[in-house]
Amino acid sequence: MGRSPTTIFRIAAAVSFGVFALTAVTRPGIAQSGPPAADVTAGQALYQGRCAGCHSVDADRIGPRHRDVVGRAVASVPTYSYSPALKKLGGVWTPARLDQWLSGTQKMAPGSKMYLQMDDASQRRLIIAYLQSVSTPKK
Repeated sequence: MGRSPTTIFRIAAAVSFGVFALTAVTRPGIAQSGPPAADVTAGQALYQGRCAGCHSVDADRIGPRHRDVVGRAVASVPTYSYSPALKKLGGVWTPARLDQWLSGTQKMAPGSKMYLQMDDASQRRLIIAYLQSVSTPKK
């Protein structure tokens, strides 16, 4: 038994939309840049709960400000007094390096001012997604 023209049209429309959506997500230049919005929102909540006691996005506090941390040279905020251990670390804060840092600050830079070990990789990923959202991409 055949299908009605209306049913065929609905199926064709659904398939066309699916192909368009898949193309938009997988083609470079069309896909959204940066972390997904849901990750950024969840990361911001975690940041407020886990990091905001010592850090702020826009002001130095017990720790340095975090705006533009992704892509920034380690120990480079001129208005913050870093520990010798962090100054010695060198390099740039990338998402992978921030993940390493958050998984054990004293393992990465023994003697640094920050004592944190965040074992949950998904929480680290979400906080880093938030930090990426408040960082201007470097060109």
